Amino acid sequence: MDNQKGLSHDHLARLLKEYNISHDYLTGHNHEHAHNQHTGQHHEHSGQQLSYCPLFRNMSQAEHDEFLDRNVKEVLTYKKGETIALQGDPISSVMLLVKGSVRTEMITMEGNILDIDIMEAVIPLAPSFIYGEKNRYPVDVIAVEPCIFLKISKEAWLDEMANNKQLLTNFLTMNADLTLYLTNKLQMISLKSLRKKLATFLLDKTTAENNSFNLKRSRTQLAEFFGVQRQSLARSLKEMEVEGIIKLDGRNVKIIDRNKLIRE
Repeated sequence: MDNQKGLSHDHLARLLKEYNISHDYLTGHNHEHAHNQHTGQHHEHSGQQLSYCPLFRNMSQAEHDEFLDRNVKEVLTYKKGETIALQGDPISSVMLLVKGSVRTEMITMEGNILDIDIMEAVIPLAPSFIYGEKNRYPVDVIAVEPCIFLKISKEAWLDEMANNKQLLTNFLTMNADLTLYLTNKLQMISLKSLRKKLATFLLDKTTAENNSFNLKRSRTQLAEFFGVQRQSLARSLKEMEVEGIIKLDGRNVKIIDRNKLIRE
């Protein structure tokens, strides 16, 4: 992990320059150029522009820029596979992931690895735990690919929310959505049948109108996500494909018979 500090008005631009990321790219200026230069293709959400972060929804471009200039004092980079935080580490700052993706996992009482989620930029780490009495990371956070974070002090973030109703609303909404996600995750884990777990997962990832999606995880990672052996997962997926419930094409999953999936 590398870091770089700066304190002047244009400190953010200079910090980002070191990592070949433009201030305009993060804040959403020159949108088309950012897509061409950094992604090579169009995505509905680039995942790398600050304006796509749920914490900054419905805020003006000027508010984005001013927020960054006021609060970002440090940029941190991590290599693929590097550990960003360990379960139980204290949360001393707001860590805003602006480029790359991370995997979150925890060790169960039995010593097994439980895959929680894959998070893509732009998103803060563990927002629900930042201001808790026991403000520690509930999971291990590992870089899936090279990552860049903007580091912001908790005190500065709290001051910003106290003076910006939209920012506060976005923070509360994000935490509510995260709580719902974790509740659904716990409910899925509690299911005894792997087929039921798979059905719940697939239904959550699709709708009747949009019946296909691409898996972010490999089969091994997906098995860890469900807490089962890879062979068991492969067998269940194959059974569902043979029964005409789903169709698999690499990491693409298409729901063929949603009603059967609901009845699982």
